[in-house]
Amino acid sequence: MPHDCTDGFFGAYWRRPEAYLDPGVRASIFGLDHLDETVVRPAIERLAADLASGDWDRHHGHLRALEEIDLGYRLVVSGPP
Repeated sequence: MPHDCTDGFFGAYWRRPEAYLDPGVRASIFGLDHLDETVVRPAIERLAADLASGDWDRHHGHLRALEEIDLGYRLVVSGPP
């Protein structure tokens, strides 16, 4: 997965965690959009706090230097019949 993926699915923002704070971004991610707000809200509040305090970068900041990462997604393409 390239760091600048623009497809907008869940793993697309692995190097840009600030994007998950945007309600519009979350609404376009099926897995987040279908979770109850009582589950999502505390997680987003923790992410916002970790980003603001620098904790996210202390623990995961090395990801910001990567150009791509294997998140386990696989695309299966079929040829003509």
